[in-house]
Amino acid sequence: MPVGKRVHRPLSLENLDSPSLTVRLHAGLIRALNVLSVLVPALPVKNLNGTGPVHPALAGMTGILLCAAGLPVCLTRAPKPILHPPPVSKSDVKPVPGVPGVCRKTKKKHLKKSKNPEDVVRRYMQKVKNPPDEVSRELSRGSMSGWRRGTSPPESWGAKPQDDCTICMERLVTASGYEGVLRHKGVRPELVGRLGRCGHMYHLLCLVAMYSNGNKDGSLQCPTCKAIYGEKTGTQPPGKMEFHLIPHSLPGFADTQTIRIVYDIPTGIQGPEHPNPGKKFTARGFPRHCYLPNNEKGRKVLRLLITAWERRLIFTIGTSNTTGESDTVVWNEIHHKTEFGSNLTGHGYPDASYLDNVLAELTAQGVSEAVAKA
Repeated sequence: MPVGKRVHRPLSLENLDSPSLTVRLHAGLIRALNVLSVLVPALPVKNLNGTGPVHPALAGMTGILLCAAGLPVCLTRAPKPILHPPPVSKSDVKPVPGVPGVCRKTKKKHLKKSKNPEDVVRRYMQKVKNPPDEVSRELSRGSMSGWRRGTSPPESWGAKPQDDCTICMERLVTASGYEGVLRHKGVRPELVGRLGRCGHMYHLLCLVAMYSNGNKDGSLQCPTCKAIYGEKTGTQPPGKMEFHLIPHSLPGFADTQTIRIVYDIPTGIQGPEHPNPGKKFTARGFPRHCYLPNNEKGRKVLRLLITAWERRLIFTIGTSNTTGESDTVVWNEIHHKTEFGSNLTGHGYPDASYLDNVLAELTAQGVSEAVAKA
């Protein structure tokens, strides 16, 4: 063999076991990966703290697999929400213009119950006339089907033969489905009434049953359109609500200061209106800080939130959607913004529709300026 001349041997199974070949392959792989590291940008693996949609374990495994493939990985954490404003001195805290006081307290008090549920139901109902007894009997047997084809009954009858009571799902021209289950003196099972404002009709006995199974606070809510009659109150435990102005701006409201609301509810014992009377309830995460812009609509929301607080509608006792814990203080369908300087959790700003949405939620609870002025 001539000196200095390299001989290329064909690859074979024996050659693959050669240590020198293994070293050369390894070196070539490293050179290829170095080239890739220049061409491929670093891939960030975020959400390692569990705040985003990617589970931390999945993010970690992704980083390991990318490293194993020789790809550069930049491990980063998702940005943390800014829950609170910068520190504020007491001298910088001011009352909210147009809102008297800076604090509201609720004490433990039993709900005022009417003498009997019939009085409450009759207060908001207008009695209507049912078809004659013989007609009702035929309807209950499925006869007189002509009305089902669109023929109108006499106008003097309040309930049409095809109308159902949406509480018991029986025809309004027949007896209430609670006949034999619930008995109240003076409320016959065939009596039908119409709610004064919305006009929806029900068996009086059905409304008595619905009221008796609720909060029994003297108010009535139409099960069809959710119109509220009277002043609705809730089951919020006793606590304290503070509100004041701080010299910082929310995202999206750069030219206005901020209204800060602080709710504080201690742990206690459940009352008769709660799910488990006599049992202890927990109050996690208190005091809770919430924020509104100090503009006309923000102050309007604050005034209505104060009314809702006084009616015990802001919180209730139930099961937490976040932790699954039962017998604990939870929000009661009136959303609040608890994130001051960001909106990473959906509970912060900017949110252009929030003020309108919370006004609608307050109205659904029977809290509005029209009701407050009435």
